[in-house]
Amino acid sequence: MKDVRRLYHDLSWIWPIVSPPEDYVEETESISRVIKEKARIDVRSLLHLGCGGGRNDFTFQKQFAVTGVDISEEMLKLAKELNPAAEYIKGDMRSIRLGRTFDCVVALDSVNYMKTEEELSQLFYTAFDHLNPGGVFLTVVEESQNRFKQNRVISSTHSLDDTQITFIENSYDPNPEDNHFEMTFIYLVRDKGGLKIYTDSHIWGLFKMDTWRRLLKTTGFDVQELKFEHSTFLEDEFLPMFVCSKPK
Repeated sequence: MKDVRRLYHDLSWIWPIVSPPEDYVEETESISRVIKEKARIDVRSLLHLGCGGGRNDFTFQKQFAVTGVDISEEMLKLAKELNPAAEYIKGDMRSIRLGRTFDCVVALDSVNYMKTEEELSQLFYTAFDHLNPGGVFLTVVEESQNRFKQNRVISSTHSLDDTQITFIENSYDPNPEDNHFEMTFIYLVRDKGGLKIYTDSHIWGLFKMDTWRRLLKTTGFDVQELKFEHSTFLEDEFLPMFVCSKPK
């Protein structure tokens, strides 16, 4: 399966419909509280690695000066339209070096696209190099080998004006021995009575939790592991959250 990611290129117009910024408010406010509680400095600036269409930044910017980095020009355009006061820069979060540091660095959904231990480590070093001493790097583990469910299907329907989109996600791991799996996206787009069907393929990383812990500590972070909870989760359901401090 090829890593196409049409959602971030020719199908980027779908993103504002299936991912409205209000859907991200609760999780972003929760993350912001953790940042302020765990940082050893006053957090004023935030670097968002893999910012996508700027949905989290919509809420982050209420408390922090936001700089976003993403590899997709289409996503950066959407982010800038949504958050004109924020700064956006095109770059690869595995290798970019901005020559300046921030009070906080976050990598949220984008961390899914790190497919090897080397790539995950590169991301962590990018975060470390851009972080002020006493600041925090925060990331959330959406998928891990410990909790992966083969052939899981999730669907949701979203509307904007005359357009209705049903978004279907399917996760499948053809080789449990490696560190990645396939995400297939299907978009059923109904516009003024007509139906168009688009398919999309993404490759996501899949690591053991011990791999995350080991690589973060090797990078030089002081690592704390928390439970990230959300009102949409089932009872006792959570995602692992790493809040990593850069020693002073």
